[in-house]
Amino acid sequence: MSARIDSLWPIAASDLDDEALLGLYAPPPGSWLRMNFVSSLDGAATRGGQSAGLGDDADRRVFELARRHADAVLVGAGTARAEGYGAMVLSGEAQAWRTARGMTRHPVVVLVSASLHLDSGSPIFADAPVRPIVYTVGGAPAGPRAAVGAVADVVEAGRSELDPLLVRADLADRGLVHIHAEGGPSLFGAFLAAGAVDELLLTLAPTLEGGSAGRIAHGPDGAPTLMALAGVLRAGDELLLRYRRSD
Repeated sequence: MSARIDSLWPIAASDLDDEALLGLYAPPPGSWLRMNFVSSLDGAATRGGQSAGLGDDADRRVFELARRHADAVLVGAGTARAEGYGAMVLSGEAQAWRTARGMTRHPVVVLVSASLHLDSGSPIFADAPVRPIVYTVGGAPAGPRAAVGAVADVVEAGRSELDPLLVRADLADRGLVHIHAEGGPSLFGAFLAAGAVDELLLTLAPTLEGGSAGRIAHGPDGAPTLMALAGVLRAGDELLLRYRRSD
């Protein structure tokens, strides 16, 4: 049985089914990038080094459903390693849902890596149903560039530092306009500083963690961004929040 999720706002509804949740998480037309994170009440983004340690069945349910709307799933290379990402293969039910709406069966996995120190033989590449895209910088070393280029499209998006706006522009040129980004904090911080984040899905886990875990976004510069509440779901003591940029 799937985790029970109730809607508190902007509508009140109990025990939402998948179709209702998919409707609530549908992106608007046009180019759209949303970040997906989980956080403890005291702001920890991980437990034991992984965000999965904070999420529960409801968080994972929404996490999987939100991917259905994505043309591309964007992840920092460090997060892909830490969280043990495999190939971006959706369930048969999700594939059928997407094809019924004129979408490809699977979203494209998109990685960001300045060093390109990636395992080109890992399942994220070897078992990918769609050729991945890796964004890097002009100074990335030639050896890793060649290795990764054999299993993915390698695209420069900046000379010495990644430019999130170039990433979004290139994805849009490829027809990938609905981007679902899954971290990590450095990626979020960079895209936030560039003004390239339209939405945040934030699961607020009912736990206090303490310790040295970082926040969901960090970077060298602050980037105050006004957000508007777009939805509140509840699963037990957990809140699943949706915010949209309001400017």
